[in-house]
Amino acid sequence: MDDTTEETDALTVGRRIRQLRTARGLTLEELAAAVDRAPSQLSMIETGKREPKLTQLQAIARALGVTIDALLSGEPLDERSAIEIALERAMKGQTFQALGIAPFRIAKSVPTEALKALLALQAEIDRLKDERAATPEEARRANVELRHLMRRQDNHFADLEAKAAEILAAVGHPGGPLTQRTASEIAAYLGFTLHYAADLPQTTRSVADLANGRLYLSSSVPAKGDARTAVLQALSSRILGHAEPRSYAAFLRQRVETNYLTGALLMPEADVVPALKDAKQRRAISIEDLRDAYSVSYETAAHRFTNLATRHLDIPVHFLKVHESGTITKAYENDDVNFPTDRLGAIEGQMCCRRWTSRVVFDEDDRFNPYYQYTDTGNGTYWCTARVEASSEGLHSVSVGVRFDDTRWFVGRDTPHRGVSKHSVEVCCRRAPAELEERWRENSWPNVKTPRTLLATLPTGAFPGVDTTDVYEFLESHAPR
Repeated sequence: MDDTTEETDALTVGRRIRQLRTARGLTLEELAAAVDRAPSQLSMIETGKREPKLTQLQAIARALGVTIDALLSGEPLDERSAIEIALERAMKGQTFQALGIAPFRIAKSVPTEALKALLALQAEIDRLKDERAATPEEARRANVELRHLMRRQDNHFADLEAKAAEILAAVGHPGGPLTQRTASEIAAYLGFTLHYAADLPQTTRSVADLANGRLYLSSSVPAKGDARTAVLQALSSRILGHAEPRSYAAFLRQRVETNYLTGALLMPEADVVPALKDAKQRRAISIEDLRDAYSVSYETAAHRFTNLATRHLDIPVHFLKVHESGTITKAYENDDVNFPTDRLGAIEGQMCCRRWTSRVVFDEDDRFNPYYQYTDTGNGTYWCTARVEASSEGLHSVSVGVRFDDTRWFVGRDTPHRGVSKHSVEVCCRRAPAELEERWRENSWPNVKTPRTLLATLPTGAFPGVDTTDVYEFLESHAPR
């Protein structure tokens, strides 16, 4: 038995003795006299500071008219005793010690509600410590593990597809694009009414009142984007029964499940797959057509395509979302494309190759039509289709790509755009050309623009998220001659 268990047992036994003593109307002095011990000694036993010997327990049990088993019982203590034990254990723990709070005697006069408040504060401090302990390395490891899971399943989650089909059937969805009315009917089916509020916390997309069945959304959502998505993302967590995540990995998995189920509701598998098979037969697969047919964002259509392409069309794919700073924020592949990774195998947070479609598309003036490009790599030639979309954190490019042999199924395969990416070679893009680096490395100081929410997944370094080549080229072009 370890020290913690012994301490817990001593506290529990001591509180049970006090509980039985007070129930029989005995004072501490009266019980002490009955067992031939000093009141101070008995007090230490009741407070768990001293573990009683067997002979002492026998004497106390006789004085209280119970058996030793009653003192050692596993039955729950009364609420007050249980709270006092929990607080005493907390006071001896790291959180109280780190705050410099010395253990104190819990007097009977201290209200139970005050003790509960102290325990609640201690629990919240511990939760925040755990939350902040999610280091960049932990975040990257969690991303790697999740990506491996997605690859093993070809990014297809049959249980989530089945759940989406079940919900759609329950509200009588006839198929095809999901309307806002149907989204509202799903909310009603789950016991929620929708309420738009102008003062929704800025850090939230929605807030669910589980007690009263009310789902609050920002009144600005309909004007900014797809109102259905905000509703369905909020409801998806309830459909899946998500509990509070206890780790970054759990949080990440829940987010992926929520987004997946939202996409499966907006673009039902039973409807999308026949359309994709028909498009493949006609050699006319298009992410844009998928987007337009279901009135979703390009990113949602691209994500959904990766869910279904390999499982139903036998086409391996890759997906990239890249911030305008060049930082990769989302990635998936099962076509052996060679994305940049760190030593842990993480793609998120790495700098995307400057010659890859996802970066080149930012330089295109035409934002109405999709951009297509073939890219020769050390691992073969890949074709990608990409678009730039705006978000609250700036511009992002979203791209979907396939191996050269699978290009024949897609609209845009006749593009003349070609690139060569050698990001496995250091000088391709991860380091500036030697001449520029020599001239500017010691004479520049960039201030990173990358949103702080992306920094959790970025590798360590002097300027995480900064493309130094861009910086050096800018300085080179603007330096006085």
